[in-house]
Amino acid sequence: MPTRLKVRKNDQVLVISGRDKGKRGRVIEVRKSEGRVVVEGVNMVKKAVKQNRQRGIAGGIVEREAPIQVSNVMVIDPSSRTPTRIGYQILGDERKVRVARKTGAVIE
Repeated sequence: MPTRLKVRKNDQVLVISGRDKGKRGRVIEVRKSEGRVVVEGVNMVKKAVKQNRQRGIAGGIVEREAPIQVSNVMVIDPSSRTPTRIGYQILGDERKVRVARKTGAVIE
């Protein structure tokens, strides 16, 4: 698995393959060791949940997001609103930032 993922939490991404191809969403969680990300509203699965009164959880079947491979998503460039690959650039003040390959815009 990759040691560095170019996708971070709260990035807007586009799903480029799989049953949810074409959907856009926000990254909720990054699982670096697995090479997977959890995207809001994408790869929804039904899960049986046991009731837990201490936590205030009602039992039953709930729908929630499941992780998908990081290779199946592309980050959306905030300036042009199009999917783009991600590169890195070192600025004059020695900061390393992510940049969009299409437009060269800094992604923060």
